[in-house]
Amino acid sequence: MKIISLDKGCFAFILGLLLWCSHMHANYLSHDITISYWQSAVSGTVSDAAGTLPGVTVFVKGKSISTITDEKGQYSINAAIGDTLVFSFIGYKEIEYVVNGTTLNVELAEDSAELQEVVINAGYYSVKEKESTGSIARITAEEIRDQPVANVLGTMQGRMAGVDITQDNGMPGGGFQLRIRGTNSLRADGNEPLYLIDGVPFSSESIGAPNTSGVFITMTNPLNSINPADIASIEVLKDADATAIYGSRGANGVVLITTKKGKAGKTTFSTEASTAFAKVGRFAELLNTQQYIAMREQAVASDGLTEIPEWATDINGTWDRNRYTDWQKELVGGTARITDLRASMSGGSAGTQFLLSGNYRTETTVMPGDFQYDKGAVHFTAKHRSQDEKFSISFSGNYVFQKNNQAATDLSGVALTLAPNAPALYDGQGNLNWENGTFENPLAALNSKFLARTNSLTANTVLSYKLFSGLQLKSSFGYNEILNEERRTTPSTVFNPAYGLDSSVSGLNISQTALRSWIIEPQVDYNMRIGKGTLTALVGTSFQSQRTNRLFESGNGFSSNSLINDLASAASISVLRSDETIYKYQAVFARLNYNFDSRYIVNITGRRDGSSRFGPGRQFANFGALGAAWLFSNESWLKDNTILSFGKLRGSYGITGNDQIGDYQFLDTYTSTGVAYQGTNGLEPSRLYNPAFGWETNRKLELGLETGFFKDRIFMTASFYTNRSSDQLVGIPLPGTTGFTTLNANLGATVENRGVEFTLRTENLKYDGLSWTTTFNISANRNKLLSFPGLVASPYANTYVIGESVNIRKLYHYTGVDPQSGIYTFEDVNGDGTLSSLGDRSRIVDFAPKYFGGLLNQFTWKGLQLDVFLQFVKQERFEFNAGAPGTWVNQLRGNQTGWQQLGDVSSQQILTLGYNGAAMEAYDRYTSSDAAVVDASYLKLKNVSLSYDLPLNDVKPLKCLIFVQGQNLLTFTKYKGSDPEFKFAGQLPPLRTISSGVRLTF
Repeated sequence: MKIISLDKGCFAFILGLLLWCSHMHANYLSHDITISYWQSAVSGTVSDAAGTLPGVTVFVKGKSISTITDEKGQYSINAAIGDTLVFSFIGYKEIEYVVNGTTLNVELAEDSAELQEVVINAGYYSVKEKESTGSIARITAEEIRDQPVANVLGTMQGRMAGVDITQDNGMPGGGFQLRIRGTNSLRADGNEPLYLIDGVPFSSESIGAPNTSGVFITMTNPLNSINPADIASIEVLKDADATAIYGSRGANGVVLITTKKGKAGKTTFSTEASTAFAKVGRFAELLNTQQYIAMREQAVASDGLTEIPEWATDINGTWDRNRYTDWQKELVGGTARITDLRASMSGGSAGTQFLLSGNYRTETTVMPGDFQYDKGAVHFTAKHRSQDEKFSISFSGNYVFQKNNQAATDLSGVALTLAPNAPALYDGQGNLNWENGTFENPLAALNSKFLARTNSLTANTVLSYKLFSGLQLKSSFGYNEILNEERRTTPSTVFNPAYGLDSSVSGLNISQTALRSWIIEPQVDYNMRIGKGTLTALVGTSFQSQRTNRLFESGNGFSSNSLINDLASAASISVLRSDETIYKYQAVFARLNYNFDSRYIVNITGRRDGSSRFGPGRQFANFGALGAAWLFSNESWLKDNTILSFGKLRGSYGITGNDQIGDYQFLDTYTSTGVAYQGTNGLEPSRLYNPAFGWETNRKLELGLETGFFKDRIFMTASFYTNRSSDQLVGIPLPGTTGFTTLNANLGATVENRGVEFTLRTENLKYDGLSWTTTFNISANRNKLLSFPGLVASPYANTYVIGESVNIRKLYHYTGVDPQSGIYTFEDVNGDGTLSSLGDRSRIVDFAPKYFGGLLNQFTWKGLQLDVFLQFVKQERFEFNAGAPGTWVNQLRGNQTGWQQLGDVSSQQILTLGYNGAAMEAYDRYTSSDAAVVDASYLKLKNVSLSYDLPLNDVKPLKCLIFVQGQNLLTFTKYKGSDPEFKFAGQLPPLRTISSGVRLTF
């Protein structure tokens, strides 16, 4: 076989021939063929002050003839004497020249005003940031690529006002929790924002199962299936003006993810390789062996024992009393290694652009063992526009595969509680050491394995056709598929051999989830000039369907542990869940925007939603918003102002909704019992019918001020908002005689979020290649339950308080240690002589952040760039609680001594091995009291990125960038636990990561 190679000239000729044929065919179809014997080729070079410009669009005004400049800035186009050539390039002033010869060289000038006009994605439309009437936060690819994280939500932490993000755990593939302007719904699963990837909804519901994920949930966050390297920008829509066009789906905000697209110009190749090391950045300060034994011996004396119990092998001489192991370093103190490889190719002509990229990431863990998380992604986009610029088509596709092979147990909890003199993990022969049956070896838990495989595909095609100037028809077709399989094995080897257990107790859990959805959204866009203003109108519809299939199975009892992954080999097999749910959604939406003289802007959005999650007569609801802005800096009396360069006052009010309640919640439903009766599995009722089940509604009000000074070198934004969510979808209590405890219904409860947001950006220095910019943001949100009919008589009486936040905990009020008995004491609020959860938990603590934000300083000098980002949060948390001091668990330093004799004044009660029932009961109350609440505020050196663009002047097409990045580097806090960011004690906190790599572009 002979391989034919096309050089650039041949390829350009063929491409030009195809484009010419396409042009002639288009003219034939429009009956507008004009061939003139006096047409000739006009050629030349387009450049700017720095040199030639590739990718500049050149077209004949009034005719469908166009081309673009090549990599040398050269062009050639058919034009007649007297024709007008238009030269257009983003960031430069458009220029026109009349043809009077065959050669025309052009120099373009930068348009500084255009370069400052950032266009942001608002979902169904785009708008200049300075002309937006809504509240939209944004980060770009530059900020994302400087952070060595696998989940893109990690790059958003602290960088967006009003967007609170916390990490669920530090395990590979772990997720994040995102809240936009507080908690709106009383249901834990009713506060997720809408995620859109290139306009395609991406489900935020869990794709895993608790029976397979073990003590931590992995691979369940929707953005784990997105490659951060493929993202061009992320916009977060917050207020009603920005979200109401999404109706019920925008109640908790909208996260718009835009992937990278190809650009016109020569084909560009880019490759990047990086390696990283990650460790736990902060350990809790625990007792050493001497302090631990002293604590335990004091507990023996306090319990009145004359000798140490036989079972207390940690202090009775069975274990070495002089041995010390830092179990945090031993069990979770390893180093995770991360390798990230990326490659991309992009380019195209003025009419057709493309981008193809791939990424592969592998990550190990900090725990002992051979565990690994692998993630690969392929991203492709293509866009074509006809020569007459009327028709365009674009496609984007993302395919991501993940394989997460982990231990089914997080050893972080054991590392915090294990006695410091516990025996060695291995015996002399290298086997697990059980110390003659007296030691529960924590490494045995690693024999229980967790394996998840997830494949996800997101694809979108957009067709548009411009009927005439100002009127465009467009339709989007999206598809999303997530296939997830998880396995958790629990072999008999996780147990102490002293128990004599074999593979007959081994177990296997399997969960399979398939989520498939499609969406079609046709729409019409129209804009026209009316006097000094511009009117823009948009009307569209949405049709969406989502189908979810789940199968959860378990098997127990195997003839051999080698067969544990074969479900058919189990002695007993159970189907825990087998169902299919279908969600259908349709809507009509519209937008009307009028911009008068770039000074007064009015934006009206509306949507009528229909959801299959509600009963007959309640399936449809109307939502809408009104936004307005006054660009007072464009007023004539401020035109010549040398201080104020920009000023905008904006406001909005609107109503959005919420249908995040799960499917079929209003219907009578039945569930298989899973138990055979006379050879047949029966059905049992699981939910009562409620046809009055309707929408939650969220009313949002916002006022904002945006100002720029000294040519926007100082730019500030301040916002005040109030959101009220009513008609809460919660369970109404029912008498136990009905067989159900609650009935899902709309409760008249109302939750309010009120807050302020402030951002500041300053250009501190810009001189001779040296620049320094600072970006700062801070947000404060106050949550309040305004009403809850029948709260006192409901199951939520001890959970919520009217007038307080929904994030509170009702706690006992701690009054000290009784000097007579040495027992913790608490306030008896109702004076009945007993302490009870319902009557005596009087102290209210709000665990939502008081305020949070971030500070970014960016320094550039020639090819060198340094970014330093700090994140801060003001909050309270429960202190680390390992167990009652004196019992068989390690403690934070300072907890090793307690009250010992009558009259002692102590902050800690009498120690006990567990025999003192009064002390144990008091300790349980202590952990649910205000004494256990501590300041968990922190300041983190969240990210540092240093990069250098090597000056390769001799190899001009090649660019080489070397970089070093760090994540979660330092934490400053009073909190005594491992990491104050982390909500759950005893699980792996976020890791400190150091990455270095190189990026080549040619």
